Amino acid sequence: MELIKAVRGTKDIIGEDAKKYMYISNVTQEMFENYGYNFAKTPIFEETDLFKRGIGEATDVVEKEMYTFKDRGERSITLRPENTASIVRCYLENAIYAKEDVSRFYYNGSMFRYERPQAGRQREFNQIGVEVLGEKSPILDAEVI
Repeated sequence: MELIKAVRGTKDIIGEDAKKYMYISNVTQEMFENYGYNFAKTPIFEETDLFKRGIGEATDVVEKEMYTFKDRGERSITLRPENTASIVRCYLENAIYAKEDVSRFYYNGSMFRYERPQAGRQREFNQIGVEVLGEKSPILDAEVI
């Protein structure tokens, strides 16, 4: 019987790499929460139109790099290639704008892009990021950086 291996462009995070991953996750969580950011976990897949509208139909991500498929209901579903569009969808769908003037979110999770794996690139990759909604001040850019 042939051994089944991880799909090309994905990898297991185990051993020392798992310890490093958890360390980075824990340190960033503490830092973000100290600055008033709240954790947001969005679905790993969304309707394809969310990314087409949020990222732009003419971008390489939408045209070439998304994992898109039809579900059993014939809906077009995409594994999230990034999380900004999902965070904005969450913010609007849950009417968070009506509950607070400025919303600060952080996230940590798997993203997916179909590209030819090269050194240091994976088709499934983990990303940590922040989004601030409801504030136009350029000072926020400095805060995020």
